[in-house]
Amino acid sequence: MRIAVVGAGYVGLVSGACFAELGFETWCIDKDEEKIESLKRGEMPIFEANLEEIVVSNFEQGRLHFTTSMAGGIPQADVVILAVGTPEREDGSVDLDSVFGAGLEVARHLEGTTIIITKSTVPVGTSRSLYRKMREANPVADFETASNPEFLREGEAVMDFMNPDRIVIGVASERSAAILRRLYRPQQLVGVPIEVMSPETAELTKYACNSFLATKVGFINDVSDLCQAVNGDIRQLGRAMGLDSRIGPKFLEPGPGFGGSCFPKDTKGFALMGRDAGAPQKIVEAVIGGNAQRKRELVNHVRAACRGSLADRRVAVLGLTFKPDTNDVRESPALELLPALAAEAAEVRAHDPRGIASIAAVLSIRSIKYCADLWDSLKGADALVILTQWADYRSLDWNLVRNAMRGTVIVDFRNICDPEQVTGCGLDYHGIGVKPAPAKEPAQPSVAAE
Repeated sequence: MRIAVVGAGYVGLVSGACFAELGFETWCIDKDEEKIESLKRGEMPIFEANLEEIVVSNFEQGRLHFTTSMAGGIPQADVVILAVGTPEREDGSVDLDSVFGAGLEVARHLEGTTIIITKSTVPVGTSRSLYRKMREANPVADFETASNPEFLREGEAVMDFMNPDRIVIGVASERSAAILRRLYRPQQLVGVPIEVMSPETAELTKYACNSFLATKVGFINDVSDLCQAVNGDIRQLGRAMGLDSRIGPKFLEPGPGFGGSCFPKDTKGFALMGRDAGAPQKIVEAVIGGNAQRKRELVNHVRAACRGSLADRRVAVLGLTFKPDTNDVRESPALELLPALAAEAAEVRAHDPRGIASIAAVLSIRSIKYCADLWDSLKGADALVILTQWADYRSLDWNLVRNAMRGTVIVDFRNICDPEQVTGCGLDYHGIGVKPAPAKEPAQPSVAAE
């Protein structure tokens, strides 16, 4: 079976590389000539664990190909995967121009029986609309369209593709279902369930899953505020909730608000579909508003921890990406907090292991300095803010942190620190959903008796 993937972005590149790793001849097609040439040289446009290794290996072995030519990759393909961008419009709707444009171009090059999969996140009805448009463009081609939404977590996408919780395929015929079962047979052989449904149900499934996970995040964030108000402890509460098999432990850790390319866009898209269908998704609507408000209020937490004005304070911000193990800053809480700190005349020194170039490209403010070296960002800081739970920040030597800083305020928006360790080094610890922990007098070295 030969596969063509249209779009060599995040989803397309990961999918193409993983299909090649599973033994399929795979062609990744993208109109960006510079990106294609970089991929041929083994240079990745995104950071994703293990991706570079399988791209380079399969390209060298001749299973993975990169081209800008539809004519070179489409005619012999049994399955064509559309993995192009579906950006959000100002009204929250999804821009499908790239999906339909790619589909029409694919239609002009079809030969033989072909299944065209939409892997991009698209509104309900897109698969059938795509079929009609492609059929008008090529009335004689033997093809069908299907929906096959991706469930890839950034930072863990390769693992998620190779061993997913489930595979969802939305088809209009048993012929399409049979071909897609063959496509995913390697995963099925190791016990991954395949759920076959209509295209409409598959399209809705992706939105419903992300909206539910976003709801868990929004819920635990609200509960963390309540814990803080009544001297509760969100860490203990979250662990106790997670032990309930009906709830589960995932997405029960509070934070500064969700970001990335999926949750913000998909919750808005899901809510809009509900309104358009006359079935408002009231819970999701509330989650969207609550998440936006949470990001706006981050600066209030920092100001309160500093007990007053932030003017002329030096604030070190650790973590700029929306989550660790990626260089993606889309909808990151940092995009809200950094300008807010600068607006209050704070001097911001920010660090991130992977995201500095990404955020500097979209956020350039004179009072914000991006530091490649973590300790450079901490030098002379009055306050330290942890915004992303990178492993680098989980293992900080707090004695060295105290010596580097001018002040003592630590604001941990991810609750990744051990308050006892932090306060024991003479620092004031402020987590979320927990009582503030004032600094303790650092232990003095013992002196042997004369």
